[in-house]
This record gives sequence, structure tokens and C-alpha cells, in this order.
Amino acid sequence: MSAALPPSVVAARAVVADLVQQGVHDVVLAPGSRSAPLAYALAEAAERRWLTLHVRVDERSAGFLALGLARGSEPLLRHAGGTPVEVTRPVAVVTTSGTAVANLHPAVLEAHHTGVPLVLLTADRPHELRGTGASQTTDQVGIFGTAVRYAVDVPAPDGRDGEVRDLLGTLGRALVAAQGLRDRHPGPVQVNLAFRDPLHPPAPLSPLPPEETWPEGFRRTTVVPPAPGPGSDPALQGDPARTLVVAGDGAGPDARAVAEAQGWPLLAEPSSGACGGPNAVAAYRSVLGVAELVQDVEHVVVFGRPTLSRPVQRLLGRPGVVVTVVAPDGGPWPDAARNAEAVVPRLADRWSSPATRSGSDDGFLARWQAAGRAAADVVAAATSDDALASGLHESRHAALAVARAVASVLGPDDVLVVGSSNPVRDLDLVLGLDHPQAGDLPDVLANRGLAGIDGTVSTATGVAHAVARQGRRTRALVGDLTFLHDVGGLLRGPHEPPVDLEIVVVNDDGGSIFATLEHGELAASDDGAATFERVFGTPHGASLGPLCAGYGVDHQLVLDVGSLRHALQAPTRGVQVIEVRVPRADRLAESRDLAAKVAAAVRATL
Repeated sequence: MSAALPPSVVAARAVVADLVQQGVHDVVLAPGSRSAPLAYALAEAAERRWLTLHVRVDERSAGFLALGLARGSEPLLRHAGGTPVEVTRPVAVVTTSGTAVANLHPAVLEAHHTGVPLVLLTADRPHELRGTGASQTTDQVGIFGTAVRYAVDVPAPDGRDGEVRDLLGTLGRALVAAQGLRDRHPGPVQVNLAFRDPLHPPAPLSPLPPEETWPEGFRRTTVVPPAPGPGSDPALQGDPARTLVVAGDGAGPDARAVAEAQGWPLLAEPSSGACGGPNAVAAYRSVLGVAELVQDVEHVVVFGRPTLSRPVQRLLGRPGVVVTVVAPDGGPWPDAARNAEAVVPRLADRWSSPATRSGSDDGFLARWQAAGRAAADVVAAATSDDALASGLHESRHAALAVARAVASVLGPDDVLVVGSSNPVRDLDLVLGLDHPQAGDLPDVLANRGLAGIDGTVSTATGVAHAVARQGRRTRALVGDLTFLHDVGGLLRGPHEPPVDLEIVVVNDDGGSIFATLEHGELAASDDGAATFERVFGTPHGASLGPLCAGYGVDHQLVLDVGSLRHALQAPTRGVQVIEVRVPRADRLAESRDLAAKVAAAVRATL
């Protein structure tokens, strides 16, 4: 059968078969003409259940769906010198040529900054048609710039001896780079595949086992990751007891383990994977505004990428504070303040053992723990049912209360995908208030690589697909602009796998995040209010109910916290949108008022 197939289809079948053999479970396809050979091969593979195929008509949504699938999938195990090493399972995305490729760029940037392995299989015109004005032809080679770990342009197959073997060798190198097996720096890769007509098989394909699509004598190169080496000691100066641990996005459980072993306060973002425990400081962004408490800090150990807080960045950039960054990957390390003294791949094991705790106990941890408890009490009071008696649509701190209600119903087996702007910051303040046991906290995922709002619905959909295989439930908490920006992510064709996903949309009719920044001063003035509303507030007046109905998605409008909790506790069937309308006008005043109350409560503990 293979000999009678066009070279484009033979090559495409080999690519798909090799993806399957190398552990790729999911492929997202955005339909097109030039990518037809890959589409036929993927349909064949999906029919044989070698992989799960997801088809989306919008390449931007396809890219973020793949991102969510990769982030939610169970890892692959590789071995380094006999030691098992977990790596994120890559997900492939297939597009046709032209603007289709460019539409992947937002998801590629997010994957680049968060280290998610996406394999971008971008179909292209053969070289003889490039630069001739041929339809849907542009310069796709290097289109993603430095955002990919590896990029290669593969000439159109013409049936020559050895070309499939060469193609698979190239694909193997791309997968190694995507998984970071050589440098521990995973991320997206681009394999630009030129195809020449004919692009379709002359008859329906007869499915073959993946290995039978390889050329005779083909041998895949085995790449062994570097074995983990001994860890490093942080560069400590002064009294090592006066140390904070900052756990940014993707920090992982090591951040919390080190903090608790050494008796250091922990400032953990929701998507850090390190939240909870006795050393976690609630509402730390406001707590950091108390100079009398912060002035004693001499050393900060940073895990992950701090993305939420200007006060944290000010602390990391403060003269006299020694900053140690733990950056396990081979890529760039987070140091926006450009003040890091040491960048280490990992800490020595002794730092995770309480037996090695050093430094005198002068009450440093106790002061921060008391500050965290005081801050938590303030936030809890502001978001209590009594404080919201008038209903969410006209209550102070309503958006914060929505985040708390969502967090309160989540258990350890749940996954929450949270949108950028205010939702993730609101969650940062309330996560843990209603979880007395540290082990009760859910997993929180967020696109914090560039902290953009694009693609969040599609990312949540991908996560929901992936974790459902593990028997877990997914919810998303997003703002109205984030929801509208990726509303196309709700679109699912009738032949696509269904998914259960609950999306809570905090609708304040615009961009309230800007009110909490410097631009909020403009909104508060009589002369600048109109300008703020048009270019920052951006009210839209969209009706989400009819919009959801158009996509065949259930929609429910809730008006109070009790109704919200009731809706959240019901089983999720398919994709459901719960809309909560909250006021936006006083967001700046509310934010400042809460910060002032937290600061006063913290000072009272000193």
C-alpha cells in the first residue's frame, strides 16, 4: 500500500506513527488544504485509537487547547543514569500554511515562558512556490523567533530513498528539544513541513501498525537526560533565619518543603503548586506593605516565576536583600529586579530536612505567621456572607467574594484554571481561607508565562480533557474580557470528544484590573473618567447568555454567593458557564481600603 501512496502521504503517516511511538497521546488539528496529508494520517491513527485527535476551526484556540492538554496530562518517565526523570508529555498541533501558522503565536509564547512542550507541525508550500505570490504562502521559517527551542524547515518529500528516515531523524531531534531532555529546558518546537501535490491518498488508507510505516533499518536515537547532580547551598549572609521563600508560578512542592524544614515564611502564588501549610502567609501582597515587618528580611529564596505582585518585586530588588534563585531548567532564570546573587539548579537535600535548620530563632517566623493570620481575618471579614447581604451586584469586594466561593468548594482532586488580571489576584488573597487542612487545597493552573488573557477558555478545555482521564474535575475562574477574548474556545464540533468543564465568569463589564493600577487615578477624577472608561475600562455590554446559547453551552446567571455555591456544588455535565455580575466602579477604593485594613491588623501584631 505504501508504495502506491503519494510521497506527501507516506511522509505524513511516518510522522504521525513516530509521534505515537514517542509517547504523544493528543494531537490538535486545525483543518486546511496544505496540511491534508497529516489530516488523513491523523484520522487513521485516531480511528485505530493510537492517539486522541481534537479538531478546532480556530488555530489560536487549537494552540491553547494543546497547551492545556500538555499541562494536564500525566508525565512521561525518562531515565537518567538509572534514575527515573519525569518530563511533561508533549502535544502536537497541526496547521495549514499562511496566517494559520501565525495564529499559533500567542500559545507558543505562553508555552515558551512556561516550559510546555508543544510540537508545532506547520504545513507549507514547496520551496519552488515560495516568493512567487502563490496563495497562502509566506515566510513561515523562523516565524516564532526565539520563542521555540528548535525550528527546522523540511523540504517537500519527493519519494527519494532515505527521505523518510531523514524526516524521522529530524522529528526525533525536535521532540528531544521539546521535552528538554538535553538541557532541562522544555518548550515549543516548530517542524515546518513542505508538501507537494498530490496531497491525498488515491483510496482510503488501510491502517497499519505504527512501526510498519518506518523505513527498513530505521533506528531511533535514544537520548538520556543528564542525571541530577548534587544540589547547591543558598548564598546566606547575616542571620539565615531571616529568610523568606517566594514561590512563583510553577515553583512546585520543593518551595514549601524548604520553607517548612528551615522555619522560613512562605509567600506562594496560587499556581505555584506550593500553597498551604503552617508557614504560608495569607494576603502577603498587602502584608509586604508593612515596612516594620519587612525591614528585617535579609535573604529571599525564589522558586518558580513570581508574576503577580509588585511588592514582591520591590522586595527582591531591595538593596541589602540577598536573593537566591532556584532555576532547575537550563533556560533563563527569573530575576526581573536584576538583583539575584546566586542562581542554582537545586538546593542541597539538607535544606529540605528540619534536622539541618540553622540560625537562631528570634521569632522571625512567628511574626510573619501572626501577620498572615491577621491578614486572613481581614479578608475573611470582607468576604463574609454578612458583608455581602445586599447581593453581589452592589456589594464591596464582590469579585473577591466570588473567588472565595469558588475556592471554598474545591477539593484536593479538583483542578482550577484561573484567568489573568484580577481573578488570579483575587484567588491569591482568598485561597486557603476555607481549607483548614493544607492537603485540601486544589491544583491551580494559570497561563502566567506572559500573563495574557488570550486562550484561557481553550486552555481550560484542554486541561479538562486531560485530567478527566484521571477522574478529576475541572473548573475555571475568569473575567468577562478573558471569556469574550476566547469565546471561540467554546466551539466544539459534533464529532469531537465531549468534556465536562464549569466556567465561572466574573462580569464587571470591562477591565477592572486597570482601576487597581496607576490608571485608576484617572478613573477617580471628573476630568479623566470618560477617557479611562473608553481606553482602559472598555465596557462592552455583551449579553453572555445568548452568546453561550449560540455555542450550545449551558448558561446560568447567579446574583448572590449562596446561589453561586449551590451552582458550584452541582455535578458538571458538559461545558457550563456560570455568570456572576459584580460592580467595577469602586475597585480602586476597595483595593486600597482592604490593603489599609490588612496593614493596620498586621501592625497590631508587632
